[in-house]
Amino acid sequence: MSNAQCIAIIPARGGSVGVPRKNIKPLYGKPLMQWTIEAAHAARCIDAVWVTTDDAEMAAVARRCGANVISRPAHLATSDATLEDTLSHALGHLSASGAVPEMVAWLHCTSPLTTPADIDGIVSMVRTEGLESAVTGAEFHRWIWRRDEHHVWRGVNHDESQRQMRQDRAPEMLEAGAVYAIRTEAFLRNRYRFGDPMGFYPIPAWRAVEIDEPEDWALAEMLMQHFARPCPGLSQIDLSPVQAVVTDFDGVLTDNRVYVNTRGEETVACNRGDGWGIRMLKDQGIPVTCLSSETDGVVTKRCQKIGIPVEQGLADKGAALQKWAAAQPIDLAHVLYVGNDTNDAECLQAAGVSVVPADAASEVMAYADACTRAIGGAGVLREIASALLATRNPGSIA
Repeated sequence: MSNAQCIAIIPARGGSVGVPRKNIKPLYGKPLMQWTIEAAHAARCIDAVWVTTDDAEMAAVARRCGANVISRPAHLATSDATLEDTLSHALGHLSASGAVPEMVAWLHCTSPLTTPADIDGIVSMVRTEGLESAVTGAEFHRWIWRRDEHHVWRGVNHDESQRQMRQDRAPEMLEAGAVYAIRTEAFLRNRYRFGDPMGFYPIPAWRAVEIDEPEDWALAEMLMQHFARPCPGLSQIDLSPVQAVVTDFDGVLTDNRVYVNTRGEETVACNRGDGWGIRMLKDQGIPVTCLSSETDGVVTKRCQKIGIPVEQGLADKGAALQKWAAAQPIDLAHVLYVGNDTNDAECLQAAGVSVVPADAASEVMAYADACTRAIGGAGVLREIASALLATRNPGSIA
């Protein structure tokens, strides 16, 4: 019955109450679902990646990320639709195309910290331990209480009259629905996600976050910032060819916000560290210039303040970069360009080294050789300066 060993199936319905449109909302530089799709593509055990969705926009994002798409009917895209019903529909679609797998890795977009190793590990666990299914879980050591029929609080997983030390209690597992590995034959027989026998594949508690509410989203962003990278950091790439730096303005030297007073005058928030970083680069003979599509005079004023030339009101930044390089003259292979949005895409592709801030638009992440730790307006140029000077003067304090 099988044409593939293991297929990843990812549900992504259009409706979401806690965080509206969350599956395509950018999380740390990428649509939420992209993190899970990429983890599935990188897992060695996965032969194909499918997204089941009722939403045309989510289907388009899934395809851009290299996933196949199953169109899910509306009655299976409600908040009370079960995994079992949705998986049955997906397997029916795969059966019609002759692609029913031996196993399914059911992955949730709401667990963006899932790694390829998690997927490979849980699938291997089911295969090697003779299980029908397994689910990711985090070891759980907390005390659970519940009111009884008399509204008295009672211990659920402990006897409150004989409180044990944590080390004396048997370990418990908190189900983290990041990955379910399910043998297809067992699921079709039982119509249930947990076969018998089933197992728990342990993951660290910090990676068991599931995004259902806005506070979950904030927690995931903090964890991604500390533990995940949308692309390599500056220390991971070769910066030795760089002889000049060209930067965008909004979203790099600012936090991409604009403040407008009652007279219609615009102001922006900048970071003094960027001015110091630019000075460091110029002291090392590395010229810095700014190219901006913005027409407001605040761009001119800020660039004058930090001492760099600027061209603004540009409709075609790619052509402007080519013209600037020819006038220096400098080969674009020796230029580092830093930008944050789609109007920077041509420049990012043309430059020898392309860099984006941590919060750059997801569409341009693919063009970046490196991503800074800093977000726009929080010292992007200062971080680049430190990395470049460390390359030129190893051991120096930058």
